[in-house]
Amino acid sequence: MRIREILRDNLTYIVVAISAVVFLALLQDVRSDDILRLDATAYSFLVLKLRRPWLTTVMEGFSNLSSPIVMGGMFLMVVAFAPGRRPGMCAAINLVCVVGINQVLKYIVHRPRPDGFRLISEVGYSFPSGHSMVSMAFYGLCAWMVWTYERDRIIRWFCCLSFGLIVLAVGMSRVYLGVHYASDVIAGFCVSLAWLAIYTKVVCPLFMPEERQLHAEEVASPSYVKPERLYVADNTEAMRARHMRWERHKLPKDDDPS
Repeated sequence: MRIREILRDNLTYIVVAISAVVFLALLQDVRSDDILRLDATAYSFLVLKLRRPWLTTVMEGFSNLSSPIVMGGMFLMVVAFAPGRRPGMCAAINLVCVVGINQVLKYIVHRPRPDGFRLISEVGYSFPSGHSMVSMAFYGLCAWMVWTYERDRIIRWFCCLSFGLIVLAVGMSRVYLGVHYASDVIAGFCVSLAWLAIYTKVVCPLFMPEERQLHAEEVASPSYVKPERLYVADNTEAMRARHMRWERHKLPKDDDPS
């Protein structure tokens, strides 16, 4: 139990540290101008063995999940349904910062894109993958919102796993389509994971309510009904019995004849 508490309290630092180590290791190999074994293996599997006409259409669809049009639709859903006063601003700042970080890193590294087996046209440098960074940052933030504020455990797990699969599918599609190396994708994931760990800890509380604040706002709402008063609307024996137990429980101790 003690180890679990330590991991939970220091999760932000652990995620940032692991992501930074993996990213720096990949960066060192990329700067050596050698083709990484990871990249060669991913190319052999995703490009040489898996490419099929029907699968290419599917992969193009996965890649488009991080396109501005799809992101715009998801952004509107965040604005409409996420809790807090300014969830849209929270998501917008997250995206703008990630895009800026990606452009700075690409300019510093200057890694050319793979050549000779592209299925779509792309411009700019390759490392780290912009699509991978944006998808991890945006869908990762959506997963954090669901995990933090959704009370139904089944919905929470289903949505978070779905967002995770979307991120993985976007990353695989970029390698399959021949516009990124696998190391570009993994590096993009690492940068966005480290960024999300810091962003959700420092920036999100400025726009999103904490659980206690959210509960207080729910209780203060005119539509809120206290649980002990639900028996009025449901005149069943079970609800009346529950109310009687509650009435006995709230009696002051001074009234106890003993």
